[in-house]
Amino acid sequence: MSNTDFALAVEDLTVSFDGFKAIEDLTLYIDRNELRVIIGPNGAGKTTLLDLICGKTKASSGSIKFKNTELTRMAEHKRVRLGIGRKFQTPSIYENLSVFQNLEVSYPAGRSVFGALAFRCTDEVKARVQVVAEDIWLSDKLDTEAGLLSHGQKQWLEIGMLLMQEPELLMLDEPIAGMSARERELTAELLKRICVNRSVIVIEHDMDFVKQIAHKVTVMHQGKILAEGSMDTVQNDPKVIDVYLGH
Repeated sequence: MSNTDFALAVEDLTVSFDGFKAIEDLTLYIDRNELRVIIGPNGAGKTTLLDLICGKTKASSGSIKFKNTELTRMAEHKRVRLGIGRKFQTPSIYENLSVFQNLEVSYPAGRSVFGALAFRCTDEVKARVQVVAEDIWLSDKLDTEAGLLSHGQKQWLEIGMLLMQEPELLMLDEPIAGMSARERELTAELLKRICVNRSVIVIEHDMDFVKQIAHKVTVMHQGKILAEGSMDTVQNDPKVIDVYLGH
């Protein structure tokens, strides 16, 4: 398989902070429509890897190609336009706006030349809001102020805000932290559904959740990839057991 066939190709990626290599010579390939989960102990470099892909942090060396376009020198907002969406650990929603308004303002009006001149027909926006709201189980909460939602619903709303932009690569950092058991179940269902026409990278600590959703698991340790494969494969890998039990 040539590198052009991958949604994301990360090669020989390194980033140093004051001489400390947070990520070292890391190579990772994500398929189209793949749901990849990245696990590893704290300080393994998982969040830093997402920061490098979305452009929040600049790489020291190496290559990050998305749909065969080199990203390492590209500004963060340009990466978003290219189709990369990123959700951080704490939800950043507009608490005083309704669910509908939160989704509406996330619509990428400025993606085309015409979009920037005039916000595209509101029917198109409304239709997209409806579709996304159903996806995230908030279609009966469109008029609700976002600040009144449960913690889990706020997380879904933020995923919905990213889905409004129809990204082809979606990155989620610990999406189920602080959720109830039922919300976790629904989130697993949501993630399985949204990777049907996009690639999704999830960082997660909850192994039961990882088992439910992952197509493939990448284990990171000290800025490198320790193991990769199905959940069963990595769980039974002596190196992985050593790292997790040795902590």
